[in-house]
Amino acid sequence: MPRSKTPTPQQKKALSYAKDRRNVFGENDKASRKAIPARKAGENRKNRRKANQAIGTLQQSDEVARDLIESSLHHDVERVGGWKKSADAPLDEFIELQGKRRSWRDLPPNRAKGKSRDAC
Repeated sequence: MPRSKTPTPQQKKALSYAKDRRNVFGENDKASRKAIPARKAGENRKNRRKANQAIGTLQQSDEVARDLIESSLHHDVERVGGWKKSADAPLDEFIELQGKRRSWRDLPPNRAKGKSRDAC
């Protein structure tokens, strides 16, 4: 009888650690719901503004410059290299980072035993 191809709980846990992601950017994770769309909208407004300015100069420019402006608008040259959301970290890296953080219990005492403040 062939073995089942369902993963074991240990395999499921390892797969979950590899696939699940956590926000390590440093801001509140709930803020991303508003910040990401706002950044995308701002980039789109910036690109539209530049395109409208370029269109406004079309009548004042010569034919070669006109062709260049139309070509760049057609190929969305302004959008290249715009804002991108930074990737979240995998869950296993996130847990490792949290484990490395020191808690107040791990801090050394203020002074070593046997030494007093007056001994200078």
